[in-house]
Amino acid sequence: EVQLVESGGGLAQPGGSLRLSCEASGFTFADYAMNWVRQVPGQGLEWVAAMSWNGVLIYYSQSVRGRFTISRDNAKNTLYLQMNSLSSEDTAVYYCAKDNDRSWGPDFGSWGRGTQVAVSS
Repeated sequence: EVQLVESGGGLAQPGGSLRLSCEASGFTFADYAMNWVRQVPGQGLEWVAAMSWNGVLIYYSQSVRGRFTISRDNAKNTLYLQMNSLSSEDTAVYYCAKDNDRSWGPDFGSWGRGTQVAVSS
């Protein structure tokens, strides 16, 4: 059974930083691209970032490019999202999503339960 467990969310001040983690199990993590997707309550899903199976291909949405950094450690089956220069517009629930492609579909397969990020002074 595929499991994705996000952590690292919380309250941050504008301009601050947070680092999210996503621990994966139940599949060969190193064989798949991975994504971060976020959702503001009452709004739709917004794809944030993706990384190919080997970390070579990296993609960001325009809204986070230059501020967020996606990374992965295949030895630890863990995906990361370093978020810097946070603003209130980054407040959302952040989800880790397994892609069904090695490079990147996007073709979302399994999802975690999410971790809440709130940016406020």
